[in-house]
Amino acid sequence: MVNIKINDVPISVEEGTTILEACREAKMIVPTLCYLKDINEIGACRVCVVEIKGIERLVTSCNNTVKEGMEIYTNSPKVRDARRINIKLILSQHNCFCPTCVRSGNCQLQKVANDLEFGSGTFKQHITEEKWPMDFPLIRDESKCIKCMRCIQICDKVQSLKVWDIAKTGSRTTVNVSLGRNIKEADCALCGQCITHCPVAALSGRDDKRPVFSQNGMLNTRRKTTVVQVAPAVRTAWAEAFRLSRKFASPERLAGALRLMGFDYVFDTTYAADLTIMEEGSEFLERLKHKEDYQWPMFTSCCPGWIRFLKSQYPDMVDCLSTAKSPQQMQGAIIKNYFADKIHEDPENIFSVSIMPCIAKKAECALPTMDSTGTGPDVDVVLNTREFVDYMKSLNIDVYGLPEDRFDSPCGEGTGAAVIFGTTGGVMEAALRSCYYLATGENPDPDAFHSVRGMDGWKEASIDIAGTEVKVAVVSGLGNARKLIEAIRRGEVFYHFVEVMACPGGCVGGGGQPIHEGKEMAEIRSKNLYFLDSHNERRFSHENPEVLKTYEEYLEKPLSRMSHKLLHTDHHAWDMPLAPKLKKR
Repeated sequence: MVNIKINDVPISVEEGTTILEACREAKMIVPTLCYLKDINEIGACRVCVVEIKGIERLVTSCNNTVKEGMEIYTNSPKVRDARRINIKLILSQHNCFCPTCVRSGNCQLQKVANDLEFGSGTFKQHITEEKWPMDFPLIRDESKCIKCMRCIQICDKVQSLKVWDIAKTGSRTTVNVSLGRNIKEADCALCGQCITHCPVAALSGRDDKRPVFSQNGMLNTRRKTTVVQVAPAVRTAWAEAFRLSRKFASPERLAGALRLMGFDYVFDTTYAADLTIMEEGSEFLERLKHKEDYQWPMFTSCCPGWIRFLKSQYPDMVDCLSTAKSPQQMQGAIIKNYFADKIHEDPENIFSVSIMPCIAKKAECALPTMDSTGTGPDVDVVLNTREFVDYMKSLNIDVYGLPEDRFDSPCGEGTGAAVIFGTTGGVMEAALRSCYYLATGENPDPDAFHSVRGMDGWKEASIDIAGTEVKVAVVSGLGNARKLIEAIRRGEVFYHFVEVMACPGGCVGGGGQPIHEGKEMAEIRSKNLYFLDSHNERRFSHENPEVLKTYEEYLEKPLSRMSHKLLHTDHHAWDMPLAPKLKKR
């Protein structure tokens, strides 16, 4: 232990602790902009400077460690003056028109500047602009970039894709797509982790609210029947912006909010998650029966960010992917086929919206393989959780008076197994519950597969299903996915079934979720999903009565001809930009 003083208060911390972490342990607040623990500790913003007795110059606290007897001052006049100058320099190159910014009120630069109270004096502004394809799901605004390098480090160290890099030199130094590429040419997975870790709004998701909510949008013109579906991970995050308790912010109140917005039909994507398990689980058991005909392992296909990653980095392994569509796209196809028949509506006259925790979903719905009727995309518009929350705020809805409402039938009921789809390990656990039943005719203990739960980036287990040992693995975060694939290719590990989610922690930590500076919320949100699962009347996908009725009335059975037409896809039918054209192994 090292004995130090912070603002004349003596404390002891472990040797090797950074000054910043020591200050945080002592509850002495030091502002930061560029700092991300263990990821970005480069002192680029110079906002975390502190004064150390006996040292004339100020020291960045994020990348300097404590020493025995050190006396630190976090808020001296010298420190505050330096921070003001550093913030003024940053603001001189930052587009400061905050009222129209998507991060206004939730911007770390805005908060630090407000807290410093430096008045009206600023340096002359010099704002740079860069062209960006505004139809791409991920938007970068050069005029707001503060060169903190967080996006570079997240994409490099956590997601292993290196989409971003430093560009230009000297005072012109900035961040841009690596290797001089246009973003549309890059192998970006659209996980959105650079967005959720950006302290300002230099990175954001494409805003798709206009075709839905504007004066000429579908909800106001009533040109079509409007349908909305909402993903499991959204229900555990939307209320954070309103500081509602998780108990109060029930799925029924979420349905009530969507109804107040004016949608004709409100569906729960957990219905399609159960449908996904029926198809994907049946596909896995079919592959097990004919092991010699398939390349192993079988990868889950629910996460479009993961699919983009595999297609760009390991295209020779694309056949390992389950052919099942994601729940979003299954729900979209069912809505424009089965449900359209139910309400006697032309699919072309249905406007289908989804609310997802994800940026990659915006690209997924536009794939050429996601048009089951020939009348256009099965999902017309994807909104992320933040867009949904922003529009709720604009309506001035009394969130404490939100009514509880039921999701519509026949595409609105899901089981506990479907709810946990939103967290890492959830898809695997849900699949194993139903695979066990499909193979044995008996239900397992619904909590029998708890070994695949948790926030560890790489988990593995061996499961006995009807006398066959099934080796499974779960990874979240694309860096972990790369490590697992490389281990498979080296022959160090073997699995039959692998769940991959692009975002650390799964969809609960998705790139479209609410942003909380300095906090990773995936674990908290995950626990809420498991709580909802444990209190659900039904915890097995194969017991969902609406899914069973769908098969009875329309699909016949899992993997049937109609199921393949609507619920499965060809992953070879589209290419990632500049993906290497490798032969199958």
